[in-house]
Amino acid sequence: MKRLVFFSALLLSQFGTAQGFLKTQGQKIVDSKGENVYLKGLGLGGWMLQEGYMLKTDDFAGPQFKIKEKIAEVAGEDGKNEFYKAYLKNGITKKDIDSSAKWGFNSIRLPMHYDLYTLPIEKEKVKGENTWLEEGFKMTDDLIQWCENNKIYLILDLHAAPGGQGNDANISDNDKSKPNLWESEENQKKTIALWKKLAERYKDKEWIAGYDLINEPNYPFTGKNPNGTDEMSNAPLWRLQKDISDAIRQVDKNHIIILEGNGWGNNYNGLPKLWDDNLVLSFHKYWTTNAAESIQNIIDMRQKLDVPVWLGETGENSNVWFTELNQLLLKNNIGYAYWPMKKIDNIAGVTNVKITPDYQKLLNYWKNGGQKPTKEFARKTLMKIADNYKMENVEVKKDVIDAMFRQVSDESTKPYKKHVAPGRIFATDYDLGRFGSAYSDNDFQNVWVSTGNRTEWNSGNKMRNDGVDIYLCKDKITNKYFVGKTEKGEWLQYTVRSSAARKYKASIRYNNESSQASELVIKTEDGDDLATIKLPPTGKGIWKTVFVNNVALVKGENKLRLYFEAGNANLNYFELN
Repeated sequence: MKRLVFFSALLLSQFGTAQGFLKTQGQKIVDSKGENVYLKGLGLGGWMLQEGYMLKTDDFAGPQFKIKEKIAEVAGEDGKNEFYKAYLKNGITKKDIDSSAKWGFNSIRLPMHYDLYTLPIEKEKVKGENTWLEEGFKMTDDLIQWCENNKIYLILDLHAAPGGQGNDANISDNDKSKPNLWESEENQKKTIALWKKLAERYKDKEWIAGYDLINEPNYPFTGKNPNGTDEMSNAPLWRLQKDISDAIRQVDKNHIIILEGNGWGNNYNGLPKLWDDNLVLSFHKYWTTNAAESIQNIIDMRQKLDVPVWLGETGENSNVWFTELNQLLLKNNIGYAYWPMKKIDNIAGVTNVKITPDYQKLLNYWKNGGQKPTKEFARKTLMKIADNYKMENVEVKKDVIDAMFRQVSDESTKPYKKHVAPGRIFATDYDLGRFGSAYSDNDFQNVWVSTGNRTEWNSGNKMRNDGVDIYLCKDKITNKYFVGKTEKGEWLQYTVRSSAARKYKASIRYNNESSQASELVIKTEDGDDLATIKLPPTGKGIWKTVFVNNVALVKGENKLRLYFEAGNANLNYFELN
């Protein structure tokens, strides 16, 4: 009973909107009234700092400076500058923050690139000086205002520190031909000065939750692993974060300061006695199981140091994984920030930026060479992509949002679309809901870090983020997608309303490119058989229709389940008449 009361109290505290600086209280983050604040966050990855995989350039350009070189190659310097001006303007707007709050998030994590706020040390006219750039501060000012309007918190995160904070170049835009953060005292001084400048500017902003000092440090100070996972002391990392903290406290006594360990945020070896009474430890979690032991180390550290912990970055997985993770975090009162909000051709996030055929041509040229596109073609193509980043032009992934929020505490299913009989129902429009309630599939998450085995939960990587495999469809009647790679024992559920209790004729539109017949059984939610349909081989690329009579539906709501008793069949739609 105590566990249920605690769980309910956490649910009630998730959307706390009481204004006032957040602070730490033992192992909790609390508001000005001392009430627990459970941060349910979204990271704005890809806005101020691009990583190649977000723009689908990772095969040939991972760090942002490489992406810019590729763009300048085809569009010229003017075209590159025009694109980035539109990209930064469209990437995050008030509509994005309004939408985030509407979906259920109560916090935003802003990954900052230092070069929007200050010049690189190589470009400073006087060595050791800091030239401040208004662009980054203005973007941050606007974002804070949008967060205040929605009564949601903002976490400032230095994602690309001067020089780059590790050997994983993509995440920090690290140009390895120049001195990195750990090799350059100048870069460290600039990092400290930037944080002091930010703290001075935003010291009175109560809707800023805290300062995330250095994102995912990954550097071998003394160890052998190139990303610092085997470091035992991490002395330079702790020294710099303390120096940053001291600089912040000279001008800002109020805001939480967030630390990250080495090895992409998780290696806290050598952490000295905590030097501030308003600190939070951040960890990052990708591609591990959601068993209790997956977060036991950080929980042990929380208890040992009596300090709050926060999952500052996670995501890039399936809906099943999101729901399970959020259940685990809620149970342990650990807030989070999902990554990222936007990227091109995305199913595993809350939005998808739509790719265009012309942009694919640019990608093909960059990767494979061939005839160089004209500047005008490149410019128009890139400006269209920048336009596609507007909130009104992205595809909102309602299945991901449902998995992150409703499904955490609600095991019921909801219609993905309104289905009525008589009528046609596309296979990909199965119900929203948990694995085992709305569908069942043999591959449903990727936990390769824990198991060593990489699994694509949706092998077609289209439309939805569950375990169901969805591909592009070229049948003559289509919603553009079909369900494929079906295996024995897998099933899909559809909520269908019938105007009367009657028997229907069902037509199944399918493709079977194997040499073996497949079999589909239509059942009720309770497991009663309604019909069995054989799906013989069709040949490659050929779609056929089979029929079955006397499928009995009750008046009103029916939850129909399509079971694959033998695999190999691809399903486009079924129709009830």
